[in-house]
Amino acid sequence: MNMTFFIDDRIKRLVACARIVAVLVAVSIAAGCAGNDEQDATLAGSLVESYEEAKQAVANGNYRRGVQIFEAIQARFPFSDISRQVQLDLIFAYYKAGQKEQAVEAADTFMRENPIHPNVDYALYIRALAYFEDEAGFLERRFKKDIDLRPPKDADLAYSSLRRLIDRYPASEYAADAEQRLIYLKNRLAAYENNVADYYLRRGAYVAALNRAKSALEEYNGVEMNEESLRIMAAAYEKLGMTDLAADTRRVLSLNFPGGS
Repeated sequence: MNMTFFIDDRIKRLVACARIVAVLVAVSIAAGCAGNDEQDATLAGSLVESYEEAKQAVANGNYRRGVQIFEAIQARFPFSDISRQVQLDLIFAYYKAGQKEQAVEAADTFMRENPIHPNVDYALYIRALAYFEDEAGFLERRFKKDIDLRPPKDADLAYSSLRRLIDRYPASEYAADAEQRLIYLKNRLAAYENNVADYYLRRGAYVAALNRAKSALEEYNGVEMNEESLRIMAAAYEKLGMTDLAADTRRVLSLNFPGGS
């Protein structure tokens, strides 16, 4: 008799546990359904409708909403006919949303996976813009700090991307704008090199100053900052006792920048 009560007791406990498990499973399923509902809410209707909604969100300046939908499309339809176009649109949406790292990563992924795609130049262009527009930085824009004194990491990355675009895709519709941006970046990078060269010059490290200014002149030739590079080179040659080279450098300076002092 006691044994019967004992067995009944165990059965009751097992039934109670089973009910608890059933409740937990139901909650888990409900949570999963909620997650699917959220994704379905992001993807309103068919693939085409969702894509059009994302495009409209971007066109209206709601870039984060566009990113959200494009990401959902990528997750749900990775092998759809428009998957590559979605990748390109997502690169742009990331860039406009201020998500530089995601834009660069998405562009790199697209170029790696589609090396002969006709829109590789576009991915490369947006990659360059992501670095280019981040280059000034919040503090410099707000407090008008001289950005030429800051190591130009983003400027260098933007420069290399734009240079690659122009060299590989000279007929690209983005090449002309890339050329204009490249002029700014060449001046920016040359200005930083000149600042370093001038620092060495003022501290008596004349060879280091000469090499730095010469490097800026050779690497970023054809921009306004070449004038300062030549001035530093002439001064460094003078300090090193190389008067003939100093005079030659000043002649080059006066020929190329006749209005300079």
